[in-house]
Amino acid sequence: MNYNIALLKGDGIGPEIVESAVRVLEAVGAKFGHTFHFTPYLIGGSAIDATGAPLPEETVKGCLAADSVLLGAVGGPKWDTLPGNLRPEKALLGIRAAMGLFTNLRPAKLYPALKGDCPLRADIVENGFDVMIVRELTGGIYFGDRGYREGKYGEEAFDTESYSRMEIERICRVAFETARKRRKKLTSIDKANVLETSRLWRKIVHEMAAEYPDVELSDMLVDNAAMQLVRNPAQFDVIVTSNMFGDILSDEASQITGSIGMLPSASLNEGTRGLYEPIHGSAPDIAGQGKANPIATVLSAAMMLLYSFNLVEESQAIVSAVDRVLEQGFRTADLSHGAPALTTIQMTDKIIENL
Repeated sequence: MNYNIALLKGDGIGPEIVESAVRVLEAVGAKFGHTFHFTPYLIGGSAIDATGAPLPEETVKGCLAADSVLLGAVGGPKWDTLPGNLRPEKALLGIRAAMGLFTNLRPAKLYPALKGDCPLRADIVENGFDVMIVRELTGGIYFGDRGYREGKYGEEAFDTESYSRMEIERICRVAFETARKRRKKLTSIDKANVLETSRLWRKIVHEMAAEYPDVELSDMLVDNAAMQLVRNPAQFDVIVTSNMFGDILSDEASQITGSIGMLPSASLNEGTRGLYEPIHGSAPDIAGQGKANPIATVLSAAMMLLYSFNLVEESQAIVSAVDRVLEQGFRTADLSHGAPALTTIQMTDKIIENL
């Protein structure tokens, strides 16, 4: 099979980790008889420097024409003083909207080999945990009305949270279907004791539960959920929540796995084209030093093979290779605790060897 993949390398360590994922995909292609064609496009700060805009029209067209998209990371202090509409992060919202990527899947799994890196007590993580966070990605406060105005105490800023029935139904359906394929347990996280959007969210998710009698549904307030993730993460199977709550909770979940450099993500629409990226940022402080952990991006590529191309065996081959590398004791700097660490390229080499 032949697949066309748009590469959005971005800023900071983005080019390094995307190159690692490309090498792994090429190795998978050679092993299983597939051909992956890669076309790079500008996004984020690098796009601003080259074109004056964080998301050039050429990039949008290229992503819409590709079979799928692999993204590194965007942003850095170089562009922090730009106005909001020109910040590198604006490109992420723009490409998600352009591609209709309303679903964000963020797995948070504690690998047995990394139990010692988990900041939680040993008795809490003795049996590990495997959580899938289903985050709504194109609605809510990040896409609502915003601005500045003269208020009661002078100048004030405002951001508006809003959700429609359609937006809630489609993300909750993804969550129910995901739970049905896992341990059949779904936790819906909201702030229904305060927010009207959360009350509508809770009403709709309970209406939909009648269609999924085999899935156990429970509600949890977001502040309690933040506590429960560090108190007992194994209680969760699938979590579904809004854009902002999902953004915050998924980063919290990443930290209890040992390193944010381990976690991939998939952003999906109603078709097969998706955007795949590590959940970490551009880490400009280590860019170009060979210290970046490529595993999150490599596992994002594995998610691409599974969700966009339905290449189940090929996807599992990457996941298994990463498992073996960790079991063999190889670590990058974020997990080495001062011991000798592999460079980005060396870790990629080990993953390819284990394929």
